[in-house]
Amino acid sequence: MNQPQIALYGSWKSPITSDLIVSATIGLGPVVLDGDDIYWIEMRPQEGGRNVLVRRTPDNQLADVTVAPFNVRTRVNEYGGGSFFVNKSTVYFCNFADQHLYRQTLNAEPQQLSQGQSGGDLRYADMIIDPVRDRLICVREDNTGGGHEPVNTLVSISLPDGNTQILISGSEFYSSPRLSPDGTKLAWLSWNHPNMPWNGTELWVSEITADGSLNTPQLVAGGIDESIFQPEWSPDNILYFVSDRTGWWNFYRWQNGNTELLCEMQAEFGLPQWVFGMSTYGFDANRIICTYTQNGIWYLASLDTTTKQLQQIETPYTEISSLKTAPGRVVFSAASPTESTAIVELNLSSGELQVLRRSSEMEIDPGYISQPQPIEFPTENGLTAYAFFYPPKNQDYNAPAGEKPPVLVKSHGGPTAATSSQLNLKIQYWTSRGFAFLDVNYGGSTGYGREYHQRLDGKWGIVDVDDCANAARYLANQGLVDGERMAIAGGSAGGYTTLCALTFRDVFKAGASYYGVSDLEALAKDTHKFEARYLDRLIGAYPERQDIYIERSPIHFTDKLSCPVIFFQGLEDKVVPPNQAEMMVEALKAKGLPVAYVPFEGEQHGFRRAENIKRAIDGEFYFYSRVFGFKPAENLEPVPIDNLLE
Repeated sequence: MNQPQIALYGSWKSPITSDLIVSATIGLGPVVLDGDDIYWIEMRPQEGGRNVLVRRTPDNQLADVTVAPFNVRTRVNEYGGGSFFVNKSTVYFCNFADQHLYRQTLNAEPQQLSQGQSGGDLRYADMIIDPVRDRLICVREDNTGGGHEPVNTLVSISLPDGNTQILISGSEFYSSPRLSPDGTKLAWLSWNHPNMPWNGTELWVSEITADGSLNTPQLVAGGIDESIFQPEWSPDNILYFVSDRTGWWNFYRWQNGNTELLCEMQAEFGLPQWVFGMSTYGFDANRIICTYTQNGIWYLASLDTTTKQLQQIETPYTEISSLKTAPGRVVFSAASPTESTAIVELNLSSGELQVLRRSSEMEIDPGYISQPQPIEFPTENGLTAYAFFYPPKNQDYNAPAGEKPPVLVKSHGGPTAATSSQLNLKIQYWTSRGFAFLDVNYGGSTGYGREYHQRLDGKWGIVDVDDCANAARYLANQGLVDGERMAIAGGSAGGYTTLCALTFRDVFKAGASYYGVSDLEALAKDTHKFEARYLDRLIGAYPERQDIYIERSPIHFTDKLSCPVIFFQGLEDKVVPPNQAEMMVEALKAKGLPVAYVPFEGEQHGFRRAENIKRAIDGEFYFYSRVFGFKPAENLEPVPIDNLLE
């Protein structure tokens, strides 16, 4: 083995290139089981970010079900999810271009099922089959009201003729329609402004009448301060669900009008419901196969519904999601610090694991992979916050004696979300070039109990910013990074945290905002229905507390900003419109600060096209190379930077 070269941090040559990331990586979406067949979504950057439905048969044959130009993706609540369902080899899916529902039998052309004109005025998600009445039941979002807010309902769609019947209306939002196995009852979740589904939801049950309508609904659980997640009927018609009424998302069941706690733990069996169709558990005989998280790590387990005993199932994975069960087996999406996301099947009798599909088939030498180190660090008010620290790692290089690495601090989106420890080649891109990387689960993140994610109530732009700044300071004080070369980056809500940290704190020397918020008032006035009142809890009611919106908006305090920033923005973004970035860019230009703006035609909230993902990855690295004064090992396409002195 050759001796490592001595080279400055940031100038190391890495095999983990942006071309490799976009060409060798696909996104793997939710799983649906149909008999012995397994279906999932693949998001393919090389096909313009098209979502393709894939089927795997028991003889290990993989085949695309949906062909171009069909793109299996719904825009309900803008974030989508729950875009397809399969029953007896017939697929039902939402097509992105027109938002219509389609029905497709295998090896046949898709046939439009939903009625009305194309154009996305009516959108559908989270569908199930009602075999007794020969219909689909799903969430519908109606955007035909002109300038009014969209109307969300639960509807049924007749399979013979596509006729639509509204089953329940009146709440702002609906999700998770679930039909009892005997076909007599329907359960669902609903919630209203200003709540988000992780703040408070209601679980309802109704008997279904002879004509298919719903009888008088009964409230089972939930409220404005209790979040219910994933209601499911067991094979014997008992309703199970996850609730955070104890402060943690734990298991409950409801039968004969009584609610029973099954497993009380300081662990989360639920997730923030940003998209439809999330699943953390399923049934296998008299037990629940489930996944839960503690301290940022996910585990697989079996919960006996009779004895209420929870037993962990050993796997090599630290990230598990989209879990579905069938007799004797469980299929889920999984990843670990050394393995990127894969669709995995576990034989519950033998314990054998089989990888069905990997998001990347690329084998990368472990000598280039930085392993995440969980850290806890002190933050404001005597509290503790959490992060994953990735030191620089490249077997071909060492840094000169005494040099400390630059660090990129990542502020995740949401802000009600969480980072994970799974292998992420976008992180390894940085660490294999000589950057340290710090992925922060700031106060407000989920996975650490309700009290932890409520730290952000009324404090967005403060708690998250302090935690990111304190995480960076912690590393610098430990001598692990160069305190003069600390950058921060984030997307969406993470972009807001990034811009606040650069504006209101004097810790970071540069940053990158991906479709980030700079003007909270503009966001409150100009965003989509799902998040229209999100800021009520995070900031305060608007316009009553306009003063807070102004004092926490970086756009009004560019005089306090004194370091370079790069902005990446999709020009069709409806969640954070482009004017948020463009106002900030113009203000920084006027102030004479180095600033770069990289807009992408045709992109929305998050980038899906290979060429744009590549441009963003390399563009951010190029920007820091100019700002921090190191020379990249490869020739990167330059990004125009205004006000940069040579």
